Amino acid sequence: MRKNVKKKIVALFSAAALIASFCTGCGSKKENASGEEINVFVWTEYVSQEAIDAFEKESGITVNVSTFSSNEDMLSKLKSESEGTYDIVLPSDYMVEQMISQGMLEELKKDELTNLGNIGEAYLNQNYDPGNVYTVPYQGGVAAIAVNTSLVDIDITGYDDLFKPELKGKIVSLDDYRAVIGMTARSMGYSMNETDKEKLAEIEEKLLKLKENVALYDSDSPKSALISGDAAVGFVWSAEIALAMEENPNIKIVYPREGAYVFLDNWGIPKGSKHYEAAMKFIDFMLGKDAAKMNIEEFPYLTANEAALSAMGEDYCNNIAKNPPSEAIEAGEFVSNLDTDTLAIYDEMWTKLKK
Repeated sequence: MRKNVKKKIVALFSAAALIASFCTGCGSKKENASGEEINVFVWTEYVSQEAIDAFEKESGITVNVSTFSSNEDMLSKLKSESEGTYDIVLPSDYMVEQMISQGMLEELKKDELTNLGNIGEAYLNQNYDPGNVYTVPYQGGVAAIAVNTSLVDIDITGYDDLFKPELKGKIVSLDDYRAVIGMTARSMGYSMNETDKEKLAEIEEKLLKLKENVALYDSDSPKSALISGDAAVGFVWSAEIALAMEENPNIKIVYPREGAYVFLDNWGIPKGSKHYEAAMKFIDFMLGKDAAKMNIEEFPYLTANEAALSAMGEDYCNNIAKNPPSEAIEAGEFVSNLDTDTLAIYDEMWTKLKK
């Protein structure tokens, strides 16, 4: 990511952390009053069904939910479907920029977003969408390390430790090529967005050493393998670790010493939406304090919603897995868009790893 973009986003997460210190598959169709429907395409285990049910009850609009596991899967699915198939999408920062450049998002009528004021100023007007013309922030976080202390007897403090032979067959990893390759690059002191071919060759050599250590790839619900003990270590989303920790007290979170993969996800409306006004109502509802609180309580990521944040209790605010410390964010790096040739190299590396 360009240096100025990274600095600005790091600043917004740092601001969120300071504010926090003061805070206390497809859905089934249902008959609703208005007869309207919207098709929502979001990350797996990321939007509370309770919040969706509350929106349906208030608006009379039926919400049909489909899920994805990576930004690239989402983009591929959108392109393979006819325009207007989906009314809501939830891309990460770098993917927003890519979708805007390809004309894949509708402009938002911000005057209809009555709850936009709940979003912290530090999260708005990011370089990937200046002025929030196309998107508004939702939640974010990091890809951290989970360690089951009852199953692991080596010291794990960073991404580099995930390559140790003692972890053979013990890791559950995100099924996300930018995250895994980026983690490998960070473990070597390189950028997650490395483009130099010589450095990429070095990264590939180390990446392939991970093959023996990974028991399974899972971006949907990696906490399941951690809770059951099928995996002793995880390279997974911070909120998944937080949820696993609630079920298994032997699990702890480690923010890598090299600096973590950091992300921010955003609500948007795909080009050609057939239900634009209903989609706008959905986004505005999700920006509301109550809906945002429901989402945080079920899926405890870092929130952009300051109104909801102020209503959260100590369990969220003082939990470093649910509410990542500012130093972990400041040390992190965001994925950025890469040129086609470089992405082809990344894709080839990923194919070799998964072979």
